[in-house]
Amino acid sequence: MKSVDSGLNVKKQNSKDKVVAIAGNPNVGKSTVFNNLTGMRQHTGNWPGKTVANAQGYCRTENNSYVMVDIPGTYSLLAHSAEEEVARNFICFEKPDAVIVVCDACCLERNLNLVLQTLEITNRVVVCVNLMDEAEKKGITIDVRAISEKLGVPVVAAAARSGEGLAELMQAVDAVADGRWNQKPLKPEYDFYLEKALKSLEPAMNQKVSDKFPVRWSALMLLESDPALLMEMEQQLGTGLREDPDVNQAVKKAEQILSEEGTEELEDRIVSGLVKTAQDICGNTVLFGTKDYIKRDRKLDDILTSRKTGYPVMIGLLAVVLWVTIVGANYPSELLSKALFWAEDRLAGMFLKAGLPAWLCSMLFSGVYRVLAWVVSVMLPPMAIFFPLFTLLEDAGYLPRVAYNLDRSFKRCCTCGKQALTMCMGFGCNAAGIVGCRIIDSPRERLIAILTNSFVPCNGRFPTLILMITLFFVGTGDGLPASIGSAVLLTLLILLGVFMTLAVSKLLSKTVLKGMPASFTLELPPFRRPQIGKVIVRSIFDRTLFVLGRAAAVAAPAGLLIWILANVSIGGTTLLCGFTELLDPFARMIGLDGVILAAFILGFPANEIVVPVMIMAYLSQGMLTEPGSVETIRQLLVHNGWTQTTALCMMLFSLMHWPCSTTLLTIKKETGSLKWTLAAFLLPTIAGCLCCFFVKMMSQLIC
Repeated sequence: MKSVDSGLNVKKQNSKDKVVAIAGNPNVGKSTVFNNLTGMRQHTGNWPGKTVANAQGYCRTENNSYVMVDIPGTYSLLAHSAEEEVARNFICFEKPDAVIVVCDACCLERNLNLVLQTLEITNRVVVCVNLMDEAEKKGITIDVRAISEKLGVPVVAAAARSGEGLAELMQAVDAVADGRWNQKPLKPEYDFYLEKALKSLEPAMNQKVSDKFPVRWSALMLLESDPALLMEMEQQLGTGLREDPDVNQAVKKAEQILSEEGTEELEDRIVSGLVKTAQDICGNTVLFGTKDYIKRDRKLDDILTSRKTGYPVMIGLLAVVLWVTIVGANYPSELLSKALFWAEDRLAGMFLKAGLPAWLCSMLFSGVYRVLAWVVSVMLPPMAIFFPLFTLLEDAGYLPRVAYNLDRSFKRCCTCGKQALTMCMGFGCNAAGIVGCRIIDSPRERLIAILTNSFVPCNGRFPTLILMITLFFVGTGDGLPASIGSAVLLTLLILLGVFMTLAVSKLLSKTVLKGMPASFTLELPPFRRPQIGKVIVRSIFDRTLFVLGRAAAVAAPAGLLIWILANVSIGGTTLLCGFTELLDPFARMIGLDGVILAAFILGFPANEIVVPVMIMAYLSQGMLTEPGSVETIRQLLVHNGWTQTTALCMMLFSLMHWPCSTTLLTIKKETGSLKWTLAAFLLPTIAGCLCCFFVKMMSQLIC
């Protein structure tokens, strides 16, 4: 089965599987419902737009087996965005056996707008009123049975995070999918003139679409005149609706009826009808125990989103997260490094005894294995701390507040405020941030977000930045002042990355990608208590191990290449030394040296191997060395001419240089263009070279 609009392939395990679409507004727990029903682990979070593509899973009941399709979150089926278009077209053209519309119990009336629009398209609807536990805490009482009678479809109360109500939800899905639900669903009622116009158009439409689409909805969409939707409908029907004489005449008559009363836009009339119907349904079925049930959230928002305190709190929280990451990762990283290098010696000895040639053993263990050991020991501990902390803020509902705070800044740069969300994703992995740019509707703004995402440091660059800060700026001590100093300086570097993101976005908006910023709806979700156990497990498996595995996959062949360069000599000089000497003149112009620049180039597959490659070149060895103590590394670098200026330029270039291979491949896939992939490569590289050159010149003037 394949959706006509977006190429979504619904993969059935057998021909008897029934298809269920899971729809809902953003941030109502739709993906949590999906995960609990299917046992899958699609990442869910407390911010809008998490489902940027469809996810599919399987669920069985006593009666049926189902393919569950988690379609993008949307506020409306009157499509104004890619998510809304995908959701509407899947429900309309894919004709699923049932549609679960997930609603937020804390704002049910607003969520019913989507339910009513879905009922216009299909009668096979089940309403899941989720987050009932939060509604209960806020004193909200919901009579789901009365709402079910008014809507004419099953309505089930649930708290998906704890699994409550999901068994009853699937029983209702069985009833609808098997045709055992006999009530007639409610259809929204519009104003007098729109109803009259629809009735005049329905006879003509009945002759054309009755066996394919609901007649009333088709008439409404024909009046609404969405070109993309009408084209899809005509392809399905195999005939042109708008060119048919009878339909054309009926449309003109309907438009004349609409013009008899006022000049209100048709979409406004549709929305007014939906809102009025939702109000009628919730009038005596949803009761609020107290009017100030969101008082706590409002007080917190006064602090977290105000102009005076929003930015300081945001920067302070970032510094705390980085400080905990720095302090918590040091000891585990050291233990992991010792364990992996201990294992290397044993494994290499075993293979040598088994008769493996010494050169091949050196290639495998001193090259491939040792690079992997560096990547794992340097990358895993900080990720295992940073990602859960990041996810805790996400689940608590803070990240949408970050986007709200930054929206004004991005608007000044003529870009979309959603870019703030994709930028946050980039802190974990720039490739993930690039994929997240799909939530931005405007192609121009999406491209700007993709091109600038690499200006924020991913997790792979944090170890290099922290090491440089420790060696040359806060000292090599293990005390509290050193760790706080490292966190403060790292925070300042990240703020520089955010500033460069804004500056380059504005430059692009005023030159090659001119345009006005598009508006978007950002819902500030209620603050929720994170489920700490699930957050830790989910962040480790969904994020930490996923990113680590991807880094390891590219680090292994990189280790082989580095070993070859360091061990193959021409005229008494290794290829690695010759390469560094070739780069040295340009590198010194920007405050680096040939070894540093070569390390960044060879670290193209994974940023984590930059420092070990650099140390290997300085030691003139044919293999990566064990990390050793921090003070030993500092002495080695100083012996090779390093100063604080060198370290600062190293940090700036680490912050702003070409994206890693995984990120560039993702950019090529998302843009489908070599030109824009090259632009994404050059923009941070040029910015980094200019910044380093400026620092080098200023240092020479001062000294």
